[in-house]
Amino acid sequence: MRSMASSGSNRGIAAVVGVGPKLGRSIARKFAHEGYTVAILARDLGRLSRFADEIAREEKAQVFAIRIDCSESRSVKEAFEGVLSLGFVEVLVYNAYQPMSWQYPTNFADIRVDSFEKSLSVSSVGAFHCAQHRKGDNSVHRLLGFAERHCWEFQPLGVHVAHVIIDGLIGPPRAGIGGGSGSSGSGGGGGGSSSTGQRTSVGEQVQSGGGGGGGGGGEGGMDPNALAQTYWHLHVQDRTAWTQEIDLRPSNSRFF
Repeated sequence: MRSMASSGSNRGIAAVVGVGPKLGRSIARKFAHEGYTVAILARDLGRLSRFADEIAREEKAQVFAIRIDCSESRSVKEAFEGVLSLGFVEVLVYNAYQPMSWQYPTNFADIRVDSFEKSLSVSSVGAFHCAQHRKGDNSVHRLLGFAERHCWEFQPLGVHVAHVIIDGLIGPPRAGIGGGSGSSGSGGGGGGSSSTGQRTSVGEQVQSGGGGGGGGGGEGGMDPNALAQTYWHLHVQDRTAWTQEIDLRPSNSRFF
């Protein structure tokens, strides 16, 4: 675990699992901007530490980089021991994703079983392990298929569980949207400095929606800073009107 910090915070910990150069980094920056101590988790600790340093410097916040392999339960356990040592975890965002090895388009029969199993272990089983280790969150976002089950069990205890569907391709952040000054320069470029092996590492969820149109078309995809604003709005929703599931897509999406 590496700490990149410049000031303290009187709020809880916001843990973002699956931090890459787009959505994960934007979510972490938004919560740091709002005064949270942030723990960012991913497989590549070197790249993660650069993100932590960048966010801490720009937002004057405490940001901790912690390595995690969401496909291995022991790694998740050790990572969350590090997260919980920082204090009370108020927010958990699960954004980890294992890219499939096929090239689009492809036939169902051509999908390799090992690739499918690896993707499932990260996106679903990894979320399961992280949720079990969270211990007392006030707000949990993006816990995939079992979000509804979590609502039944934890919402009466004051835990807001929300499932975020991103129906489009995520592009680099645009300037002027989202918290802090991090919307300029480095957005989307972080991936450019990573090694070739980074393409198959646990990074962040970037889905291509089934509705055609992909992302923002000529605008270069959905803005991760704008998406991060939605995560923040979920967190601060009034208890009398909690969202359980939200579907986000660009305005130029085509519907069939």
